[in-house]
Amino acid sequence: MLAARLASVFARRGVHYGWAVVAVTFLVMLSTAAAMGMPGVLLRPLTHDFGWSNAAVSGPLSLRLLLYGLMAPFAAALLQRYGVRRTVAVAMLLIVGGILLATAMTALWQLWLTWGLLVGLGTGLTAMVLGATVSNRWFTARRGVVMGLLTASAATGSLIFLPLAAWLAQHYGWRAALLPAAAACAIAGVLMLLFGRDHPGELGLPSYGERTVAPPPARGGNAARLAVTTLLEVGRTRAFWLLFFTFFVCGLSTNGLIGTHFIPLCQDFGMAEVAAASVLAMMGAFDFVGTIGSGWLSDRFDSRRLLFAYYGLRGLSLLALPFSTFSVYGLTVFAVFYGLDWIATVPPTVRLCAQKFGRERAALVFGWVFTAHQLGAAVAALGGGVSRDVLLSYVPAFMISGAFCLLAALAAIALPRAQPPGRTVPATAAAAAA
Repeated sequence: MLAARLASVFARRGVHYGWAVVAVTFLVMLSTAAAMGMPGVLLRPLTHDFGWSNAAVSGPLSLRLLLYGLMAPFAAALLQRYGVRRTVAVAMLLIVGGILLATAMTALWQLWLTWGLLVGLGTGLTAMVLGATVSNRWFTARRGVVMGLLTASAATGSLIFLPLAAWLAQHYGWRAALLPAAAACAIAGVLMLLFGRDHPGELGLPSYGERTVAPPPARGGNAARLAVTTLLEVGRTRAFWLLFFTFFVCGLSTNGLIGTHFIPLCQDFGMAEVAAASVLAMMGAFDFVGTIGSGWLSDRFDSRRLLFAYYGLRGLSLLALPFSTFSVYGLTVFAVFYGLDWIATVPPTVRLCAQKFGRERAALVFGWVFTAHQLGAAVAALGGGVSRDVLLSYVPAFMISGAFCLLAALAAIALPRAQPPGRTVPATAAAAAA
């Protein structure tokens, strides 16, 4: 088996195999996020080619965001029941199939089927809960940094593919723009099958930072029942609903609004599509740094205060955006600032889930919290299209989103206080090679 052989090679060099699993998971989350982000450059071409309104196209795109979130808690249960490799393989088949079928669509209902249903379900299986599952299973030390790294891949993947997709759409049509994301998903799925493993105990390894080898968790039970039971239990707590609300606002202000409507907003102000996509790619680059940095900070500081700062600064930036100059130079400051804060909320949110509800249930609880994220994203994706059609402007949608971010900052600081996290203890070479 390739994974076992590679783990032995890593162990002889004092490197824990968990880092290889993180690398493969990084590629999976990056490629599926790229598939999620494609509609940002397809919105205008679809309305132009088929004569569909912004609201009509935003409907199936909202469904994909909604399914992406609604699948999260069930994805966490499926990952626990059937393992990472099988779940990721099914997800990649759904995504690649949905993308390839979308290249042949001629009617609006086909957009609902391909991008709305198939891509929504497939990406939902590899949402943030995949990163939470891998980081919690494979790492004790450096868990915040790992979660930040994997979160960065998910947010960055939806942005770094956009300039290429915009260029392909402009020169070869929107169908050609879909192919790089499909190819990336197929490659990442194969790599997960070859080199991924569900638990360090399968290779006789402890989690990174521990010395004792824990057996893989039992896989019995009904996945759907486990997800629903967890919701009924944690839904009795105030902390869960505050986390639920803050992450609703996170989705409302990131991929639902910026990811879907930022390029059309820039075009409304006279900015070229490829230039606007380049600004989003710039956000992706700074998001990579910001989210990893957020993971490092969440290992050391009060996550409530981090979330207060993130949401507050994001809200102010959204309120200021419509008054900026819409050029690459004029939007550089916004891209840097917003990129650093794009989805830096994930590591402290995951940590708060683990602190409040326990390590074993952290991924499942975060799955339900992530559902709120995508509910907010779906509302913003649809609401932005309606705002543009009815009010002839995206500005009201951005103003409302900014105001909600300020409310989320207050909700974050109102979360029950948890014990401050201690400093992580680096794993020794012996633990890494055990």
